[in-house]
Amino acid sequence: MTSPSPQHEIEDGFADAAGFGAFNDPRLFASVRTNRIFAFVIDAILIGAVTLMATVLVFFLGIFTLGLGWLLFPILWPAVALIYVALTLGGPTSATPGMRAMGVTMRMVRGGRPDILIAGMHALLFWFSVSLLTPLVLAVSLFNSEKRLLHDLVIGAVVVNRASDAR
Repeated sequence: MTSPSPQHEIEDGFADAAGFGAFNDPRLFASVRTNRIFAFVIDAILIGAVTLMATVLVFFLGIFTLGLGWLLFPILWPAVALIYVALTLGGPTSATPGMRAMGVTMRMVRGGRPDILIAGMHALLFWFSVSLLTPLVLAVSLFNSEKRLLHDLVIGAVVVNRASDAR
């Protein structure tokens, strides 16, 4: 029987292939809950600004398409928000601009980075859980040392301070 492969570091200092035990340094989770709240506010402002710009484009598109373009208005905000989160959280930094500003990043429990599909699913689960289970979403983070939210547990993600900040 072979022994498990030794833990090794991926490019930014996080352990890979060792499972969630790789995130055993408490400094990785210091202030994560608070930083996530502020990151959410920053991202909401940015999504609002992008949505406002897209609204202007859709308005003019509606004029040129004799009103058909205005059918995009109901899906504009959700589409902008989903694309924003999927591209930034699923991108090379594994963090939205708000998360980067607050010094946190997302990793999967095995240490890898989320891809665009996982990031999009994470956003959808967040919106679904907030709309149905608002108090439970945040309450879950009070009862685990990693400060993971309900949708983090479902998708298998963990939000930590960036390695350079925690080491």
